[in-house]
Amino acid sequence: MKQLSQFFTPEIAHAHCDIPCGIYDPIVAQIAALSVVRMVDQITALPVSNDAQYFNTLSRYIAVKESEAVKCKEEIRVIWGDFIKPAHVEKYPNIHTLVHTIMGLGGAAKQHVSREKAMALLDAVNEFAAIFWEIKGVATKKAKA
Repeated sequence: MKQLSQFFTPEIAHAHCDIPCGIYDPIVAQIAALSVVRMVDQITALPVSNDAQYFNTLSRYIAVKESEAVKCKEEIRVIWGDFIKPAHVEKYPNIHTLVHTIMGLGGAAKQHVSREKAMALLDAVNEFAAIFWEIKGVATKKAKA
């Protein structure tokens, strides 16, 4: 270690977050919300049948839909709890309501097979992501998926 310390001098790091701010990115929540929409589409397109394969496929789609909704909520909750500060709330006074809406829509996405609710979740997560990147000073663009 003494030999290594001749070449590498450790620096003191100061952080205001649990982890470096550069690691936060709402893309995981956005992909999870898109996955919820996709699973709803898959469920509603699945031809109804009485065989085991149908029930197997249906249960797998439902499991993925629900786990992605939970993932979406968790990612937003972490960014909101760790990254959003009082100055951000002052500039974006609807941020708490938006996060609460996302939590509710994530729950609704688990409870229902509704493309309308899934799209509302995606829209709310995209709105949160736009605010996040605006706070970070990063220009964004909308893309169809």
